[in-house]
Order: sequence, then C-alpha cells, then structure tokens
Amino acid sequence: MKQLEKKILKDAEKANSLLSSLSKKKYENRTEIKTVFECEQKKLKYHDLVLKDVTKTTDKKTKNTVYKATIFFEQKSPKIGEEKKKAGRFILATNVLKNLSSSEILTAYKGQQSCERGFRFLKDPLFFADSVFLKYPSRIETMAMLMGLSLLVYNIGQRQLRANLKQNNTGVKNQLGKVTDKPTLRWIFQCFQGIHLVVLNGVKQIVNLTDSRVETLNYFSKYCQKYYILSG
Repeated sequence: MKQLEKKILKDAEKANSLLSSLSKKKYENRTEIKTVFECEQKKLKYHDLVLKDVTKTTDKKTKNTVYKATIFFEQKSPKIGEEKKKAGRFILATNVLKNLSSSEILTAYKGQQSCERGFRFLKDPLFFADSVFLKYPSRIETMAMLMGLSLLVYNIGQRQLRANLKQNNTGVKNQLGKVTDKPTLRWIFQCFQGIHLVVLNGVKQIVNLTDSRVETLNYFSKYCQKYYILSG
C-alpha cells in the first residue's frame, strides 16, 4: 500500500506539471486544444485532466486570435480503488492445525525469508556443491552439516560486520557505489578478490589494491579489532 501511495503521489506531480504547461500554452483553435488534451491525458495513470473552460483572447505580439484553456486534475477513484484491492490483499495457506491468528501466520511466513536466503547462499555456483559426487548417504549428511556450519559462521560474521558499521555510524560502498551499513559478507569478499602479493627480483609488490579497497581495509583495521576476514 505504501508503494502504491508513492506511485499515486508521483503521478500527481506529473499531472501538476502538465497542468502548469498546458495552462500557459496558447492554441490556435479549439480542435488543437482537444488534440493536445487527449494526448497528454494518456501520460497519467491515476489522475484525469479536466478541461473546465476555453477562453478566446488576442495575442499581444502577433495580434492573432488565440485560445487559452483552464484545466484542473482529479484522481481516478475507481482506478485507485481497484489498485488498492490488488495491493492490499493476498492469500496465505497453511496446513498447521493450530488456532493461529492472521498476524501470527503472516509473521511466520515472513520469518521464512531469512532461512530461504541462507539456502540460496549455499546453492550458489561459487561453492561448487553440485560438482561433488557423494556415494553414501552418511557422506551427504556430513556435507549438509558442514554447509550448515559454514552458513552459521557466515551469518555471524555478517551480523558482526553490520553491527560495527551501525555502532560507528559509518558504511562501505555497495555494488552501485552508494554507502550502506548493511553490506553482505559476500560483497566484502568480492571487494578483496584479486589482490595478490607479487615478488619480482626480490621486490614485493601488492597488485590490484585500488583506493576503494584501501579505504575498506583501513576501516576493518580500525573498527574490527578482533575479527579478521580473509578471502582469496
């Protein structure tokens, strides 16, 4: 519903802009007013442009007869009502035979997202889990246990990272270059990916250490005193 309200507000701003431009415009005849009016109306989804009056006047510069339109806009109440019905209702079905309220079912449903997000993480191609062949069920159980523990360690590290960022009121740049205090630990790993220590003629050099990576490294050395994230 909040997203729908934002769309309606944005559409109202567009309607107000059209209203301002159409009201200032001078037309040669009434047919032109109708044509322009119908064309501009198609740009709006949740509002209607209403032609209130047409005034005949004389252009001061050209001395020609021109027409000016008085326009206002109003909401499409039936259209918005239909959109609210779609946006404000959905169905949740469960086979749990308990006297659960609607809010409890909704809370339990939303709580599944964190688990599903974790298993999606384990299924990532970077883990190469699908390329490992295990012959015995006991080995499959062992691998599942190891992957579960890996996910646990990953989530603990990510939680600690976000807690430190929030505590110090700072953040790191995400994939879009915007500062965030809720980065994924996988993104932090990717930030350090490709950094290598190269020895040429006895001289040690670090390659691929960009300014943004140096900034991130400085953050971790300053705020994450006892937590060291190693990737490579």
